[in-house]
Amino acid sequence: MPSVAYWLSLTAIAVANGLAALWVFARFSDQKRIEIAKRKLRAHLYAFRLFAEEPALILRAQKQLLIWNGRYLALVLVPAIIIGIPTFVLLIQMDAVYGRRPLAPAESAMVTARFDTAADLRLISPTLEGRGVQVETPPVRMASEHQVSWRIRAASDASGSLLLRDPTISASKTVQVGLGLRYLSVRRVASVLEWLRYPGEARLPAGDVQWIEVSYPDAERHWLLWFSIVCLITMLVFRTRFT
Repeated sequence: MPSVAYWLSLTAIAVANGLAALWVFARFSDQKRIEIAKRKLRAHLYAFRLFAEEPALILRAQKQLLIWNGRYLALVLVPAIIIGIPTFVLLIQMDAVYGRRPLAPAESAMVTARFDTAADLRLISPTLEGRGVQVETPPVRMASEHQVSWRIRAASDASGSLLLRDPTISASKTVQVGLGLRYLSVRRVASVLEWLRYPGEARLPAGDVQWIEVSYPDAERHWLLWFSIVCLITMLVFRTRFT
């Protein structure tokens, strides 16, 4: 079960993100025009009730509702992009801390290496060596997916590493073991673009291996829901201070 520190730190980040979102919307949006658009939207919605027996007026209200809805979305688009992009990056990195946990001593996990499509897994014999980690199984090849998997087990309460060898590459991969919050490098990659998603370790050297991944256990499946709720509550509580 996640610790108190887990929930406190997650809550603090969510509050900070909510306040940052409020500041961005206050700084980079036209609040007066947004308020006018909101009033127009409410007015045309009320028209549906007031003129329920007047089809022509209802159609006119629908047209105006679509127009003002488009204007409202255009007004909030810029601040939404400004806060949305860094928030997306933040959530990806937070998943490495709050979505997964390190292995417990004697706990097992799967390690998978993906090879280049040009590599013929029938002709190569990749090996995996553990340093502070036991490699329990021989390699299992999944030729259709160009992947090779092993099962490993944490040998102690200290973190270790793995060394993958094949004819074109010799590359290591960290394995985190123990308690507490940690940034887990789930996957070590060779591609520059993928490294932006998994920056926890240096890129793999050039060779047939595209990535090496450790299947760490889930820490808390609902961390993103908690983050979203706290962020939303923060924005509702402090919204008047940023208008």
